[in-house]
Amino acid sequence: MLIPRRSNDSRRRPFRLGALAPAAAVLFLSSCSFLGARPNTVAPATKLYEDGERLLLQEKYPAAREQFSWLVERHPESDLAPVARFLIGETYFRSKDFDKAAPEFETFVTLYPSNQIADLGQYRLARSYFDQMPTVERDQKLTSQALTEFQKLIRLYPESRYAPDAIVKIEACRLRLAQKELWIAAFYVRQGKYESALPRFDTVITTYGRTQAAPEALYQKADALIRLGRSDEAASVLKRLVDEFPSSEWSRRARERQAARGA
Repeated sequence: MLIPRRSNDSRRRPFRLGALAPAAAVLFLSSCSFLGARPNTVAPATKLYEDGERLLLQEKYPAAREQFSWLVERHPESDLAPVARFLIGETYFRSKDFDKAAPEFETFVTLYPSNQIADLGQYRLARSYFDQMPTVERDQKLTSQALTEFQKLIRLYPESRYAPDAIVKIEACRLRLAQKELWIAAFYVRQGKYESALPRFDTVITTYGRTQAAPEALYQKADALIRLGRSDEAASVLKRLVDEFPSSEWSRRARERQAARGA
C-alpha cells in the first residue's frame, strides 16, 4: 500500500561548477564519491518520491528509505514531505524492524496530526508495538504500549477505516494483560501465598472484567478464599461467576463445587 501523491513539486536547485577547471571538477566529484558524501545537486521532491516509491515496491527498503529521507531533509516545505516521513517508518515496518518503525511513526503523527493519513500513521504506530507482543510469562510493556496507541486511534480518529481492527486488537491486548495477572497469581498460589494472589484476581475482575480471563479469575479467587478459610466470601464469588458467566466452563466447575458443598 502506497500513498497517492498530491504534489507537483518539481523545483530543482542547479549545481554549478563556476570557475573550476574541468579537471578540477572531475577530481572534486571523484573525491565526493570516494568519501561517500551526498551530491550537492538536489533532485526534485517528485523525483525523490517516485524513486523511493519504486524501491519500496521492489522491497529495497534501505534504498527507498534513503530517497524518502533526502526528500524530508532537502524539501521540508514540499507537500510530499509528510508522506515521505510516514514512508520512512513504513520501510522499517515492512522489514519487521518494529523498534525503529515505532519512533518514525510517532514523529509523523506528532508533526502531522491532521494529515489525511494521520490515522494510518497512528495505526502503524500501534501495530509496531502489537506485532512485538510477548508471551504471557514475559514483561508486558509492549502490550500496554500497543493498547494505549490503539485507544488513541479510536479516540482521535473514530471514523477511521482502521478503527474496527483497532477495536479487535484492543481486546487482544486486554486479554493478554489479564492473562499476565493470572500468571502472576498462579505463581503466588503455587507458593501458598494466597493473600498475595487475591489482588491479582481482583485486577482481572475489575479492570479486565469483559475479557475471557474474568471467569477463571473469579473461580480461582474463590478457591484461594476457601484455602484461607473465608468460605462465605468464596460462596459469594462463585455465585457471581455463575450469574455473570453462566455458559463458561468455569461456571460449570463452580456449580459442581456449590453442589458438593450443599449450596
